[in-house]
Amino acid sequence: MTRPIPEPKGFESCDALDTKTTTTAKLISILNRDGGVIVRNLIPREQALQIKQDLKPSFDSDKPDPSGFFPETTQRATGLLGLSDACVELACNPLYIDVANALVSSSHTMWDGDRQVTVTGKPIISSTVAFRINPGGRQQRLHRDDNDYHPTNAELPVMIGCVTAITKTTRENGATVGIPGSHLWGVERPPRTEDAVPAELEIGDAFIFLGNLYHGGGANITKNEVRETVGIFLCKPTLRPAENQFLMVPLERARQLKPQAQRLLGYGVCEPGVGFMNYQDPMRVLFGVEDEETVNM
Repeated sequence: MTRPIPEPKGFESCDALDTKTTTTAKLISILNRDGGVIVRNLIPREQALQIKQDLKPSFDSDKPDPSGFFPETTQRATGLLGLSDACVELACNPLYIDVANALVSSSHTMWDGDRQVTVTGKPIISSTVAFRINPGGRQQRLHRDDNDYHPTNAELPVMIGCVTAITKTTRENGATVGIPGSHLWGVERPPRTEDAVPAELEIGDAFIFLGNLYHGGGANITKNEVRETVGIFLCKPTLRPAENQFLMVPLERARQLKPQAQRLLGYGVCEPGVGFMNYQDPMRVLFGVEDEETVNM
């Protein structure tokens, strides 16, 4: 008699409203172990529904992806910090930022003449993309988001993602699927769909995962349910963003944002000199920002 094949282990979940238990350290521990974690109530339901309303015109006007990476039933919205104040607040969510800062910041020790110094930089946006999976949508190919950066094992992780639900997401309507632990695999091991499990979310919940986790948008096998999520992806500050934020978010719009969001867009300097403008910090030149993160060059 053959033994039944056990169901793959799901991703652990924590509740952001339980601040005593859901700490940055706990989320980091889970991410290091599994590569992904579900965070309940990352943002209020009202914020999620505002994002849904803000992004509807972009979803409705999107054209199918000619490369086939996104199935033809998937509609997208990009450049989200230029479209929605509620998306700006999502990108600056304190819990997500704390986790990202701990895992995807950059640090470098060097000699500056006869003086040894250590410089650091916080993550910046790699891309901001929202997804609408319509009924009949097939599953996306399992992939790693950090492939854009040609990463080596010594650098991992180089990016992190946060996919937040603005509609309820289920196994049936196309919830993101991922393979727990696959962030620890070498390049010789291919991902298999049967090992992937869905990250089912209520509105306002999020799936936070490392860029080297194998994952993909799930298949929507329902007749009339639409699945919508918003992805905020951050990378190390020394890397080139996958989505060019300077082209996607007009400078006039960037001027309206708070300094934290401006730096997430890449306007800050990562010491000693990545991102300078005429050997000055663009945060000072363009926005007049003088704070503890302004870099003197």
